[in-house]
Formats: sequence, structure tokens, C-alpha cells
Amino acid sequence: MAIGERIRFFRMLRGMTQKGLGVLIGFSEQTADVRVAQYESGTRTPKEKYVDNLAGALEVSPLALNVPDIDSYNGLIHTLFACEDIYGLKADSVDGVLCLTLDKYNSNYASMFEMIHNWQQKAEMFANGEITKEEYDAWRYSYPRGEGKRFTTRRD
Repeated sequence: MAIGERIRFFRMLRGMTQKGLGVLIGFSEQTADVRVAQYESGTRTPKEKYVDNLAGALEVSPLALNVPDIDSYNGLIHTLFACEDIYGLKADSVDGVLCLTLDKYNSNYASMFEMIHNWQQKAEMFANGEITKEEYDAWRYSYPRGEGKRFTTRRD
């Protein structure tokens, strides 16, 4: 999903208007809805400071807005190929079930294991009814906030 589509997704999820979001991030009443509409349509890309402001207003990590293009199968598979190269994520089979695994010899193994393990635990809590869908989504969309880590756009 392109950044504009992510902005729209989270804006709608939060029940906000384009004008309301635009004003929250610092645009004037006169230009707020136009600017957000431009971001959402992809005719304009927000500068980094506005991405941070948008993320704050939408209560998500900036990383949740800046996701790679996974709107097509080809875009998704190339994203997964990059994850293999960088993070050691591999296509595998366990007991005849297709799955993704981590290469334990990759230098990023410990960090990746921790993140995916956190995800698995939250997903299990949701599946068991220990947390609501809203709580699960709030955790996912604001990750890694609350995990003792800072938001970053670079590999740690």
C-alpha cells in the first residue's frame, strides 16, 4: 500500500475527516482538506516532518505509514526477497506446511526473533480473547512503541 492509501486507511479507522487531520498536523483550515486529499490520492507525497506529524495524529508509528509497495503479488514477493537478503527470513516447510522461518546464522536473527515472537504472542492473546481486535490493532500499528524501543526507519 502506498503512503497515501495508508494515511486514508488510518484516517478512516480513526473516524477523522481530511480537514480534521490536516488541521491537526498544522495546515490552515483553508488548505487542510486539500493537502490531505493530495496525500491520499498520491498527487503529493508528505515531507518527513509531515509523516511524523501524521503518524502522531493518527496514533501510529511512522513505519506503519511508510510501508513498501505490497499492493501486488510481485511487489510483495520482492519485499520478501529483500527480507531474506537483509534479515534472514526464508521460505520453508514444516511438517508439510509452507511457512516463513528465520536463518539463525543471520546477524539479525536475535532482533528478528524478538519482534516476530512479540507479534506471535499478541496474535495468540487476540485469538484467545485476552485482548480485543482494537487492542491488537493498536499494538500492531504503533509497534515498537510499548516494547521499550524507539521508532526508527533504519535497521538497528
